[in-house]
Amino acid sequence: MSFAFDITYQSSLNRARLGQLHTPHGIVETPAFIFCATKAAIKGATPQQMREEGTQIILSNTYHLMLQPGSEVIRQLGGLQKVTGWNGPMFTDSGGFQIFSLGHGGVAEEIKGKGQGTKTKTMLKISEEGAQFKSYVDGSIHNLTPEKSIQVQRDLGADLIVVLDECTPFHVDKNYTERSMQLSQRWALRSLQEFDRTDNNQQALYGISQGGVYPDLRRDMADFLNNHPFFAFAVGGSLGASKSQMVEVVEMAMENLEPSRPVHLLGIGGISDIFAGVVYGIDTFDCVHPTRLARHGGALVQPHVFEELEEDPKGREHINLRNARFREDSRPIDERCPCTACRTWSRGYIHHLLKANELLAMNIITIHNVNFMNRLLASVRAGIRDDNLNEVKKEWVAA
Repeated sequence: MSFAFDITYQSSLNRARLGQLHTPHGIVETPAFIFCATKAAIKGATPQQMREEGTQIILSNTYHLMLQPGSEVIRQLGGLQKVTGWNGPMFTDSGGFQIFSLGHGGVAEEIKGKGQGTKTKTMLKISEEGAQFKSYVDGSIHNLTPEKSIQVQRDLGADLIVVLDECTPFHVDKNYTERSMQLSQRWALRSLQEFDRTDNNQQALYGISQGGVYPDLRRDMADFLNNHPFFAFAVGGSLGASKSQMVEVVEMAMENLEPSRPVHLLGIGGISDIFAGVVYGIDTFDCVHPTRLARHGGALVQPHVFEELEEDPKGREHINLRNARFREDSRPIDERCPCTACRTWSRGYIHHLLKANELLAMNIITIHNVNFMNRLLASVRAGIRDDNLNEVKKEWVAA
């Protein structure tokens, strides 16, 4: 089989598990982190560097690529695997989060308004048919329907693809959330029908859990997903207004999902979030945070680095190498880190590159952050296997 999910170990302490996610382009050991190559490129690193630092799988974005250069262009060039040179497992989202973002003031935080620091609401309307919006590239009008989303993802050629959904914000009421969830269910069925119509055995489809912060809606959505032949599930929609509420929503979303299928947590990838998610059975995570942080001089580090700097590590996950204190620091980002960046360059040199606006700085810190996340997930897998995840967490998250 091209696609399969084998659970290789189930913890007796909670729902955490180890797995192997089989795709036509390789096997992903789970739990795993998926790095975001939003526009078919990892900002700050090459595919070869991503492999060298232990990366298993990357993600690209349907919405952005359908606008530029167009999914047909990607298909003519050989698909994402060919054009990127990655040739490993790939994931594409559906554009659903962009519908949410457009409707509430921006396309995530990656798209900035022509240097003005503002976000323009370019969504025109959401209807039963789909979403109509203006392109942030050239102002042209587009319609993203469930069928169109699947067609675009077919063109892109990622291994793992996702149904189109409407992602609701946390501040809407239950009635709105329920109507939105029901719309997402109808869109999911249309996505599934389009997927089945053009199935080539080279892609697998994820259904998305919606229902906001409401337990009964999440339960209804789980029943819907369980009763349809999605290869896997993704937890999406509003996850609440705080970290603690996010954990509660993930728990309620996972409680009734059929446990034999892999589950992805959309857009979440903080260190503490990963430890919180895996205990409820989350298998994969994605987030732009590690690479975006690197572009601003932020290097992810474990608590022991703050202790060496004689700083309180509680609640902190990165150091800012732009800070003057690193100007003459000859140590690597982390003396215990085996990445290429830490074996080669000093904090002082990276500080200089940042102050001089040299692109190499972004590359160096990105390499480190990628290695950091891959080591983190390797430690999580080891902690699950040895049933000592809480002890492992202490090495990565300050109490």
